[in-house]
Amino acid sequence: MAKKKKSTTKKLFTVVVVIVAILIVAGILAGAMGLIGGDNATSVETADAKLKTITQIVSASGKIQPKTSVTIRPEVSGKIVDLTVEEGDFVHKGDLLVRIKQDVYKAKIEEVNAMLLTQKGRLEQARANLIQAKSNYQQKKKLYEREVASKASYIDAKQNYEAMKASFNAAEAQVQSAQAQIKQAKEDLQKTLIKAPRSGTVTKLEVEEGEQVLGNARVAGTEMMHIAVMNNMEVQAEVNENDIVDVALGDTVKIEVDAYPQRTFEGIVSEISNSAKVESEGTAEQVTNYEVKVGIVTPHNLDMAGPDSMKKKEIQEVPDGQFVPTFKPGMTASVDIETETVNDAVAIPIQAVTVRNFADEKDSTNTDDVIPEEDLRKVVFLVKDGKVERRQVESGISDNTHIQIVSGVDVGDEVVIGPYRTLSERLKDGENVKIDNNKFAGFTAK
Repeated sequence: MAKKKKSTTKKLFTVVVVIVAILIVAGILAGAMGLIGGDNATSVETADAKLKTITQIVSASGKIQPKTSVTIRPEVSGKIVDLTVEEGDFVHKGDLLVRIKQDVYKAKIEEVNAMLLTQKGRLEQARANLIQAKSNYQQKKKLYEREVASKASYIDAKQNYEAMKASFNAAEAQVQSAQAQIKQAKEDLQKTLIKAPRSGTVTKLEVEEGEQVLGNARVAGTEMMHIAVMNNMEVQAEVNENDIVDVALGDTVKIEVDAYPQRTFEGIVSEISNSAKVESEGTAEQVTNYEVKVGIVTPHNLDMAGPDSMKKKEIQEVPDGQFVPTFKPGMTASVDIETETVNDAVAIPIQAVTVRNFADEKDSTNTDDVIPEEDLRKVVFLVKDGKVERRQVESGISDNTHIQIVSGVDVGDEVVIGPYRTLSERLKDGENVKIDNNKFAGFTAK
């Protein structure tokens, strides 16, 4: 019985030791976090305001596409009997791309030629009839004027002459119509030979030899292929409506392409659309974007630039050892558009600027049930002599890490930058603080 009691006492002692150890560790952690003990000062992280060059960035994503691309469609219908290119081939302006079967168009020329000969024969006959009718009319007119011929014979001669004149004009028009048909038929025959309208690379081939294609002057014909200038690519990016007002033609752009991680390419804003692209219109998820085209100025796709002489010339413009990318249409890219730069700006970390409602302070003594209007202002908290001073500020542009302060902060001022919840919600003007820039490292962002 004594042995059992001794065992129970031993277990109880062990539990007490564990509890005491836990309390000691908890106390140490609470003290380190400023929750107990100390001087009741709030631990904060700070940074100094400094002069810095700030470049405002507008970020967007999009697709790489050729800046110049031509869609090849036939103007006449028929069967492809000769396809001279493959996807990826480089072609020169005037090179034959496709030959459409010509039998129907040659037969049309022969048919219209025969018609023209017939119409010319009718024209000559009408000419002869007109000459005879004119001569007869002139004779009858003279006789009628001398009162030798009757008025009826004179009128008959005149009407016959007018009729022959009309017949001649009609025959002449028929000849002209046949000549026009021959010209059109010859043009259609030439259109069976489809040639490259410009030099470039065949980026997309939609047809095969033996395939029937449709051509029509009034509607778009069969899409056969695309020819693009591959060493002159651009990024077609979608920029949100809130950011588009900051973007201007000629802005410098940093481009990152998913296919080439860890590399950055140069670009320039070349076009800004005035037409909005709206997604989920009329819903809470509505998004309005504008297309911005960014020309890629970093040398690229030199192996697709055409003849060797052209490639050698362009390669000479690239420093030795510099990486030359090969971009393909449709590649995903992201752009950072540098919209504005301010040199020697008074700058502080972005997280140092927070927003407070000054209306709460003005109406703190209000006993009425009237809900005060919001009076939101940007503020920072300066650290001076162990206390914080709330300071209203006017901000300017910002980059990814810092924001320009136009007024309210001077170079060298120490501002609170964290922790996030303390700075955004709890910290008050005149509150005691202690600086611990190591404790919150990595935890000051939201």
